[in-house]
Amino acid sequence: MTQMFYRLFKPTQANLKDEVLSGLTVALALVPEAVAFSLIAGVSPLIGLYTAFIIGLITSILGGRPGMISGATGAIAVVVVALVATHGVEYLFAAVVLMGLIQVLVGVLKLGKLIRLVPHPVMFGFVNGLAIVIAMAQFDQFKFTTAEGAVEWMTGSPLYIMLGLVALTMVIIKFLPKLTTAVPSALVAILTISLIVIFGGVDTRTVGDLASISGGLPEFHLPVVPLNWETLTIILPYSAIMAGVGLIESLLTLTLIDEITETRGHGNKECVAQGVANLTTGFFGGMGGCAMIGQSLINVNAGGRNRISGIVASVGLLVFILFLSTYIEMVPMAALVGLMFMVAIGTFEWASLKVFRKVPFHDVLVMVVVTLVTVFLHNLALAVLIGVIISALVFAWQNAKMIRTRKRIDEKGVKHYEVYGPLFFASALTFGQKFDPTGDPDEIVIDFAESRIVDHSGIDAIHKVTERYEKLGKTVYIRHLNTSSKVLLSKAEKIINVNYTDDDPSFKIVVENEKNIKA
Repeated sequence: MTQMFYRLFKPTQANLKDEVLSGLTVALALVPEAVAFSLIAGVSPLIGLYTAFIIGLITSILGGRPGMISGATGAIAVVVVALVATHGVEYLFAAVVLMGLIQVLVGVLKLGKLIRLVPHPVMFGFVNGLAIVIAMAQFDQFKFTTAEGAVEWMTGSPLYIMLGLVALTMVIIKFLPKLTTAVPSALVAILTISLIVIFGGVDTRTVGDLASISGGLPEFHLPVVPLNWETLTIILPYSAIMAGVGLIESLLTLTLIDEITETRGHGNKECVAQGVANLTTGFFGGMGGCAMIGQSLINVNAGGRNRISGIVASVGLLVFILFLSTYIEMVPMAALVGLMFMVAIGTFEWASLKVFRKVPFHDVLVMVVVTLVTVFLHNLALAVLIGVIISALVFAWQNAKMIRTRKRIDEKGVKHYEVYGPLFFASALTFGQKFDPTGDPDEIVIDFAESRIVDHSGIDAIHKVTERYEKLGKTVYIRHLNTSSKVLLSKAEKIINVNYTDDDPSFKIVVENEKNIKA
């Protein structure tokens, strides 16, 4: 047991100092994010902070990607805002519990590998869209509410002070690593800007202007909702969407961190960890969450590679809530805005702009569409789903064009059709047009040595072709089917009678009615 805990907390790719300082930097950046997402969802800021603590701690310990940070996120907040407004916060807690159960089930069934279906252009579009969303979210800090309740942009001195502090933060983060990497540049920037504002008496917006972050320990709380079918019908759609959004964002973030660190995370393990974390936070009055790409990049760039950085970030956030809320509320928002701008710049795949004329048009289209959906709808799951669907349709169309046949007549007068390319729903129509039942001899052979039957549409296409020959009293033989194609035909043997050529060593000959071939 002692060795297990030692392996869990022992940094393997970074030293303890980097892990701790990186975690503290992330904890500072988590505060305004959690507060902002709570306000978006229409719940108390403390709910977002408790969510960030619980989810961050559990996923850091149990998750499949050391160094990745999870917490309350905007993607989940956007989904639950309607539920909170319509049915109240208790239904939110119940929905988060069900969300956690769904995510655990996905992990147990090992469905995390489905993330492999996400093409690279979709990844580019997702990351670029998220970078733009992160940057755009910071512009709210350049607005203020008038006494009449109207929201207006800053002007004059407040604007210039804000811009100056943001710029100084970005300069420190950008250039300090060229001088020293002893401490995370983001943490130095936050502390420097805070000291300038506090001791220089600079009048600018601080974390405390958003909301108070002072509170106690999160308490166990059973959602106060009726345990009946009506409640399930209310929360299930929200839970399913939250679970999907959370897992997609988490697994895509995991893949991104894998690429940056050149290591490999475990998707199914992360699914289970996310589920356990959301299940727990639902019973402690949380709003649900998932991996946070911005904070994960802050952590990785600051040297966090181990589980300990995420644990420090979560525990640090709780310490802020319990003991240091007064001081954390004094941190200028300009410092955190500058930090998030740098995260957005680092998140954006600038290399994707250079490949516009070097990759197929459909890849560029997918990239742009995913980016636009992410930016304008803030629905990451929908953006990824649309990207995958477009990519799949393009793939199907391109493979449909690959189906072709080469024709020849042997010395016995038998006509051979040598098929090339996959036979599936998109190519079935073209396949049928390759044959000439009226002009062909009494016997023909369809050779699948360079093709394969993929789905039921392929089986139906063979059936229609052979049926046309049967009506003319002609015989069709199938040759060189691969194993997977043979299995498809075997499963449909109750409705299919297929003739195989007797010189095909791979298969037994089916002799049922040589002139009644149905496939």
